[in-house]
Amino acid sequence: MAELSPIDLQKALSGMDYPTDKQHLVERARKNKADDKVVSRLNDLKQDQFDGPNEVQKAVFNE
Repeated sequence: MAELSPIDLQKALSGMDYPTDKQHLVERARKNKADDKVVSRLNDLKQDQFDGPNEVQKAVFNE
């Protein structure tokens, strides 16, 4: 899979309200017209609940 940058993730989740769940992360990324690799990576996360953007970033880049 192509590398995903933290900036791509940040842009994809712009405007996200926390806490949130994985489904809402995916919906927000699609609404923000994120690249398919970003949407796919979010959809594949094992964790379902997120308290903030730092928690999402840890899950995306450490899984």
